Amino acid sequence: MAATVKPYINYFSSSCHLLSGYSCSSCHGRVVASWSLRRNTDAPKRIKIVRKRLLINDGKSEPIAKPKIDITQLLERSSHDQPVSGTLPAIHSDCQTWLPPAPNVAKPRSIYNAATLAYLGDCIYELYARRHFFFPPLSINEYNRRVMALVCCEAQEALLNKLLEGEFLSEEERDIIRWGKNRDSGKTRTVRRAGAAVYNRASSLETLVGYLYLTNGNRLDALMRSLGFCTNIVA
Repeated sequence: MAATVKPYINYFSSSCHLLSGYSCSSCHGRVVASWSLRRNTDAPKRIKIVRKRLLINDGKSEPIAKPKIDITQLLERSSHDQPVSGTLPAIHSDCQTWLPPAPNVAKPRSIYNAATLAYLGDCIYELYARRHFFFPPLSINEYNRRVMALVCCEAQEALLNKLLEGEFLSEEERDIIRWGKNRDSGKTRTVRRAGAAVYNRASSLETLVGYLYLTNGNRLDALMRSLGFCTNIVA
């Protein structure tokens, strides 16, 4: 068996030597170079190229400024395909007629933390957004596109700024916003995309929505209407 394999080994050794400059020692089975491997000190040194990487926001710095969001455009309900044939009532609607009844919690801040109220408020906020665009009828893809643009952190931050600039909020509600803003944001994908500051401001709006849902549904209804959300439709 050894006699049969040896010619192939010799052929392989000679082939490697001709093609790559390496020779194979049949005695020890080692591959050695046929040229000197000593480092040439006179050769020019390799310059280490440092590639610039895009700065990924880690929550300590703000991302690159993005164009200002037009809330009026985001809340636009008219459709180019179908005209609006309904009207909005002049009075506020009772949110309990279409929202699920809220749990009877007298003092939510003594039981729940800000993150929990923001978790609840996120759901209520999106329900308002979906209801807002439900009339006039649109395709599912168009519904989803409009709602997603309105529930993102940047849109919620813009809505919060609109609230803070006006005189609608009471001092208690402003305190709820400050409480929600100071909660721990963690390092989620959304935080890395929008930045910790934007994420926290958006979450503070959700905290306020969750708080008002538990304590004063009609006040929540009035707040959403002040932002531009429709709360009732008469077709």
